[in-house]
Amino acid sequence: MPKTLLLFNYDWDATATQALQSQGHAFDTRGFDLFSFPSNANLPFFSMDRFVNKLAKQAKSQGWQAVSSQHEQFGALAAALLAEKMGWPGTPSKAVLACQHKLYARQILDQVAPEANLKYTRLPCAYGEDVPQGLHYPAFVKPVKAAFSVLAQVVRSRDELQAFTRFGAYELWVIKHLVRPFEEVCERLLPEAGTAHSMLLEEPVRGSQYSLDGVAFNGEIKPLGVVDSIMYPGTQAFMRFDYPSRLPQAAQTQALDVAKKFLNAVGFTHGMFNMEFFYDSATQTLKVIEFNPRMASQFSDLYLRVDGINLHAMALELAHGRDPWALPRSKSAAGAASSFVYRVFDDRASHLPQRIPAMPQAAQMAQLQAQFPDHLLLQFPKAGHSLARDFKWLGSYRYGILHLSGRDPHDLQERCQRASGILHWLAPYASELAEELPTIAGFPNSLRTS
Repeated sequence: MPKTLLLFNYDWDATATQALQSQGHAFDTRGFDLFSFPSNANLPFFSMDRFVNKLAKQAKSQGWQAVSSQHEQFGALAAALLAEKMGWPGTPSKAVLACQHKLYARQILDQVAPEANLKYTRLPCAYGEDVPQGLHYPAFVKPVKAAFSVLAQVVRSRDELQAFTRFGAYELWVIKHLVRPFEEVCERLLPEAGTAHSMLLEEPVRGSQYSLDGVAFNGEIKPLGVVDSIMYPGTQAFMRFDYPSRLPQAAQTQALDVAKKFLNAVGFTHGMFNMEFFYDSATQTLKVIEFNPRMASQFSDLYLRVDGINLHAMALELAHGRDPWALPRSKSAAGAASSFVYRVFDDRASHLPQRIPAMPQAAQMAQLQAQFPDHLLLQFPKAGHSLARDFKWLGSYRYGILHLSGRDPHDLQERCQRASGILHWLAPYASELAEELPTIAGFPNSLRTS
C-alpha cells in the first residue's frame, strides 16, 4: 500500500487510523499532542513553515505519497501547505485559511449567503485593553482563530466582557503561541483577512444546533449527513451528538445550499468539511456558526455504525486523489448512534477533587466490555491547574466520551443508561440529570464546547 503521512493524529483520529492500519494501510505520523505533557512542550518552538519545509525534505526518503490531517489547530493547514509543496492532492491552503479565520469567513458569508449570517464585529481592542463603550449585549465572544471552543462564551455587559478579556501572563503566552503559526501563514497567503490576534463578537441566536458533514471531490460538493448537537439543559455545552438527524430534509437541503455557496467562494475544491449551524424550526431560519475545513473526527464512528461508511478511509482516498465515494460500505445493523459527552459544570470542583467523577477501574472496564462490546470510550482525567483552566477557558470539565449504537433512539438511550451505570457516571439525558439541573441552568457562561 502507498504510505500516507498523518499529521497531529491523536484521539479520534488515532483510534480510527489504527483500525485502518490493521487492514493494511501504511502510515507515518508527525506532529505533537497539544493536550499532553511533555508532547505539548513543542508549542513554544512550533513554526508552520519550518515544520512543513522539514517534512517536504523528508518525503522522498520516507516514501510518503500523500498527507492527511483532521486536526483543527495546526494539522489541516500544515497538510494543505505540504500537499501544495509536493504536488499532492489536498485542500487549497487559502481555502483552509478562509474557513479557520472566523472573521474573514463571516465576511465571505456576507457576500454569498447573507441570510445565513449573524450580526458580528471584531472586538476593537487588543487583549487586556479597555473595552470600548457602545457595544451591544448580550453577545457571544470568541477568538478569531481558535479550536475546541476555548475562550468562547456569552457576555451580558461591558463589565463582563472586560473581565473576560483580562488574561494573565501565562494565558496570554498560550493564546499567542496557539495563534502565531496561523497568523504567519495568513499574513503571507491571505493578508486581506487581517490579524487573527483578536476576538470576535456575534449576536446570540435562537434555534437548535446541527453539523453538516460533506466532501468536495473534483470540485463537486456532496453531503455525508447531518448530526444533531444536543445541549445540557440551560447551557450551550454539548451533552451528546445524535445520528441520524431529526432535522427535516428541507432544512438539510437548505444547509447544503449555504455550504456550497461558501465553499465555492473560498475555493474549497477538495477535502472533507463540517459546517456547524443553528436552525430555528419556528421561523425556518438557518444561521451558520462556522466552517471547519476537515472532517469532524468525533462523528466518523457514528457514520460507520449507522451508514457503514468509514470517513477516515474516505479521507485517505482523497489524500491520494481517488474517488472516496467508490469505497464499499460495510453492513450495519444500527439504526441510531450517539457520542455521549460527560461533564461537570460546578467550577468549585477544581478545588474539591472529591466532586469530580472517578475514572472507571479495571473491573468496571471489564464489565463494560462484556456487556457492550461495541462501545468506544475516551477518558480525560485531569487535576490541579489543568482542571481549573478547563473551567475558566471551557466553562466545564469534560471527563469522558462514550460512543454506543442501538436499534433506534429508544434502544440507544436504554443502553446508554446501563453503560453509564457501570461507569458510575450520569447518563447524558435530561431525565438522568434532573437533580443536577438547578446547578447547570444557573451556570453563568455556558459554551459551545465539544
